Amino acid sequence: MGKVKIGTIEIHEKGKKSGFLRVEGCGYELPVTVIRGCGDKSVLITAGIHSAEYVGIQAAVELAEELTPEQVRGTVIIAPLINVSGFTRRTMSMVYEDQKNLNREFPGAVGGTTAQQICHTVATELIQKADYYIDLHSGDGYEALCPYAYYVGPVEKSVRDQAFQMARRVKAGFLVESQCTAGGAYNYANAIGIPSILIERGGQGIWRRDEVDLDKEDVRRILAYLRVLPEDSQPAQPAEDQVVFKEAIYESAPLSGCWYPAFQPGDRFQKGDILGEIRDYFGKTTHICRAQANGMLLYQVSSLAILKDGPMVTYGVLPG
Repeated sequence: MGKVKIGTIEIHEKGKKSGFLRVEGCGYELPVTVIRGCGDKSVLITAGIHSAEYVGIQAAVELAEELTPEQVRGTVIIAPLINVSGFTRRTMSMVYEDQKNLNREFPGAVGGTTAQQICHTVATELIQKADYYIDLHSGDGYEALCPYAYYVGPVEKSVRDQAFQMARRVKAGFLVESQCTAGGAYNYANAIGIPSILIERGGQGIWRRDEVDLDKEDVRRILAYLRVLPEDSQPAQPAEDQVVFKEAIYESAPLSGCWYPAFQPGDRFQKGDILGEIRDYFGKTTHICRAQANGMLLYQVSSLAILKDGPMVTYGVLPG
């Protein structure tokens, strides 16, 4: 085994160390834990790309505490909080300094804004050193969702197939095959040949013990499938009866105002159904959102406030 070096962490043999990865440019330090056992595979786990998505952050913190070199066959790298400045200032999805969404800026640029510098460091120092990648997300502080996972469709078949099998180990009823190969961390990773998935669970600026535990079980199940953890520690069978959406529709709000949703995440509806409406501050309806296809609601804004050009509803398209 050769040495593993990430930021201030250097491991030559089996072991576990925590430290910081300095972002070139802005100088932010990202917390990282490396757990190294025997073997050559490396798996990256990140959370907090969106800093108010607390379920994934807490799950990553606990996994970094719980996994041991004796369990791990290979190397597991855990970075539980990527958007540090957003977390400490509660700026939801955005990086405080430039108000950019990290999951739209990969692979970033060393000479760019703060968000782009963070993405460049994560891409070059973490993602490009991994064989597999799991990114933990939730609904944002103003979003409610049902648990599901993304993998990327239009990439090399072996990468797509491996990522799909990783997603099949997520204990959720729904998977989405993303058609996007740019901007997001896991999208970028798949595009450069690293099988990667994004897990969505929880939201609305809270975290619950059951949701954190389910995230941890998902990660352990994926690691067992990849033979990075022994299978007897966490059975690696795929989830049953998952619906795979080959298309998802993302609707942004055409104007600001008050939002009144008509369905809940996980609900199904027909083309033409009213998914919700925006009203002005006098209660007058200013926009009606109708379903463009038969679908199932994946996530939506759950706050009364809704912002022009911001997210409104996202749903998977059902046949028929």
